Amino acid sequence: MAKKQESNRVHALVLAASTTALLLSFWMFVRSTVDASPNPNPGTANASECDTSGKQVVNVTEKIVQTVDSGEGGNYWAFDNLNRHIQVWQVNDSTYCALVQNEGTFDSQAGQKSPGNTGTLTGKEDGNFKGGYRATITGVFKDNPSWKTNGSVGTHDYQCNIAGSCGNYVSWVDQYFGPGAQFSYEWWGWTYRYKNNTWVNASDGNSGDIL
Repeated sequence: MAKKQESNRVHALVLAASTTALLLSFWMFVRSTVDASPNPNPGTANASECDTSGKQVVNVTEKIVQTVDSGEGGNYWAFDNLNRHIQVWQVNDSTYCALVQNEGTFDSQAGQKSPGNTGTLTGKEDGNFKGGYRATITGVFKDNPSWKTNGSVGTHDYQCNIAGSCGNYVSWVDQYFGPGAQFSYEWWGWTYRYKNNTWVNASDGNSGDIL
């Protein structure tokens, strides 16, 4: 009887050890999969992706109205109003890392192809979106930037039309960097929601639609 009890105890310990090892292996697999992703949270810009050990040279908010949004069908389908958070860190003498986060609302336009290109909009598919991008800027940071480097830089009305022409577009990069600055996206992504429908538009893949 004692031997049988001891044998059962040994079997139980082996089973527990095997289960622990299996769970650990599974966790390491999941973690490696997440860490390999350019951004584990589609629709957001992750501050940990920038080297924030350098000096932060820009930390401002901007409100944008009447900008226009494009979709997978190659057309413009909505007008957007949004709040933008712009952060820039200096990496070295001429290289900067930028994180821009946007959150706002979209006003779909009747007769336009839906953003996921699965149908035609009625104009009633109005909702909200959030997302952003990470970018590298190479160039000279202005000694006296055109915009303040902290706080709110105000509201800018882009005055766009549905054809994609924006009569009052303002480049935030030009406000802080001199002529010839090079701008390169490292990752970008936005998530749009209307009722129970979601469209994800990202550099690592699109999915869904708002219809």
